[in-house]
Amino acid sequence: MELHQVRYFLAVASTLNFTRAAEQCNVTQPALTKGVQKLEQELGGQLIYRERQLTQLTDLGKEVLPMLERTLASAEAVRRRAQEFQRKDVAPLKIGLAPSISASLILDPIAEIAKFVPGLHVELREGAAKKLVDLLLEGEINAAMVGDVQDMPDRIDDWSLFEERYVAVLAPTHRLANRLSIGIDDLRETILLERTDCDVAVKIQQSYFPEEPPQLGHCSGHDLHLQHMAAAGFGVILAPEHMPRLPTLKTIPLEGSPVSREVRLLAVQGRRYSPALDAFVKVARLRDWSFEVDRGVSRATASGVARAPA
Repeated sequence: MELHQVRYFLAVASTLNFTRAAEQCNVTQPALTKGVQKLEQELGGQLIYRERQLTQLTDLGKEVLPMLERTLASAEAVRRRAQEFQRKDVAPLKIGLAPSISASLILDPIAEIAKFVPGLHVELREGAAKKLVDLLLEGEINAAMVGDVQDMPDRIDDWSLFEERYVAVLAPTHRLANRLSIGIDDLRETILLERTDCDVAVKIQQSYFPEEPPQLGHCSGHDLHLQHMAAAGFGVILAPEHMPRLPTLKTIPLEGSPVSREVRLLAVQGRRYSPALDAFVKVARLRDWSFEVDRGVSRATASGVARAPA
């Protein structure tokens, strides 16, 4: 099946006249008729009744008409998009974010590069850090922002952007919710909600509970599930302080030297950067993230987050 055959058939279906259809397609009538006949051979049945002055679609023609209309429309959309890309009218940028990375952190960098990258078109993808690394290598995304990643492949470039601490995330009705900070002894007596498929639990246990494991309650592989359980009073989550969270939850700093992580920018080593990706990497690496991070904390404080005294 070729696109010009589809175009010829759709013209006949629209005009119900081979002469006008040929004029519409700017071809001779024999050429149009031959194209429609080849399409009928491809589909294994007659698409159009030709009875002197009467031209009508067969039942098969009526059945395939909407599908062929979508086929032609999709092909034309692909052609337009390719032309726009070649003219640089569209500058795609696909960024992967780990679930614990708030999209609000990258809105200002994106707005900044949009000023000098015409046609910037951003697509955000969410996934676990290891999954995002796979998507980078497969070319499905251009860059990723993640937390801690173990066993980074050699082909991945890796830049540290900023550091953030882990905090306690809990319901306002939790017995610890009115504290300015939470101590290690409090955590030992508190049920913690655990994220599966995550290295955070190991890091926290090594730092806070080297001798005796904490009381682990319910668990899930999804942050949102854990947050709903925390909101229902089932326990406390230890999470990065800028992780997107439900507005009904509070975050409270941990006493002492809390566990922290580095938020990192990833891209594939040696791969040619598009103008959009090049701009994003440069802006992200040169940016003073302390302002963005502090602003994120200010937003959280306004929505009921407790801060430890300075």
